[in-house]
Amino acid sequence: MLGILILAAALFALGWAFGVSLRARLAVLGTIWAGMVLAHLAMPADAPFRVSTGGDVRPWLVLALVVLALWGYRAGLRRLRARAVKHEAAHSPTQKQPLFSEAELNRYARHMILREVGGPGQRALKQAKVLVIGAGGLGSPALLYLAAAGVGTIGVIDDDGVEASNLQRQIIHTDLTIGMPKVFSAQEQMEALNPFIRVKPYHRRLDEETARALFAEYDLILDGTDNFDTRFLVNRIAVETRTPLIAAAITQWEGQISLYDPARGGPCYQCVFPERPADGLAPSCAEAGVIAPLPGVLGSMMALEAVKQLTGAGATLRGAMLIYDGLYGESRRITLKQRPDCPVCNRVHDETAP
Repeated sequence: MLGILILAAALFALGWAFGVSLRARLAVLGTIWAGMVLAHLAMPADAPFRVSTGGDVRPWLVLALVVLALWGYRAGLRRLRARAVKHEAAHSPTQKQPLFSEAELNRYARHMILREVGGPGQRALKQAKVLVIGAGGLGSPALLYLAAAGVGTIGVIDDDGVEASNLQRQIIHTDLTIGMPKVFSAQEQMEALNPFIRVKPYHRRLDEETARALFAEYDLILDGTDNFDTRFLVNRIAVETRTPLIAAAITQWEGQISLYDPARGGPCYQCVFPERPADGLAPSCAEAGVIAPLPGVLGSMMALEAVKQLTGAGATLRGAMLIYDGLYGESRRITLKQRPDCPVCNRVHDETAP
């Protein structure tokens, strides 16, 4: 019997050496075992072959039982192991993907070493949603710097197309995009600057229904429009939705900027400008002209105030207005207060007052 077992083991090892599959090698062993059992059952008890291979069929049957027991034991272990792995996967916390890729960490490294921003501030920027109204002189630098800073979702709404006269100051557009809707021209430049952000262009005119639907989706509004009707509309809906509003305006050599946030104790835009000025007192850029770099200065300030508001860095312009005179290189900051009789925000102020 020992000789047969040694022979079977040798055949099994030889098959492994020649790359024979496990199933085929087990089939050979099974054939040898079945042949030995049949030989013991068919031959007389004193047959030389039967005597030399154990003399009885029972050792071969016991061998089969031992092999089956070992196989069952291993199969049970495999099943238990599979169940344990499945249970661990079902009850262990899901491994989260890192918020920033290696390329993003390198891109925003200069932010992350700033004590006032750091990793938490950059995370807040990536998770923020900012809507910019207007992709013109003020919107152009604001959009570029918001994209460069890593604001995760940036919406831009404008119904105009790029014209040659825009290119003197609206730096997000190029000669090749003349005739293209401004929102798509801006999207193209922003995504080329930073592929890790999401840009949502809205090529339409901002009306009350659109503003109410859009503002609720965003954490912060930047208003770079050039007419009082739109500014009043934006302010009113921002107050209704309790969304902070950064608004700036420019003309010729001068500009102004403030953060309007009555839901958090500041005035709204209409507290400061209760009525539209008389004709001729506040001419548009098309009527009065504007020096080319001025929108870049105020638009960059808008982006800076947005980053501060989103990250909690420094002191924002809530309750204050910064006035910049580019012709004489002067700037001054004035304090703004809420008007108790403001028809837009006095109700919000009453609700949030201690």
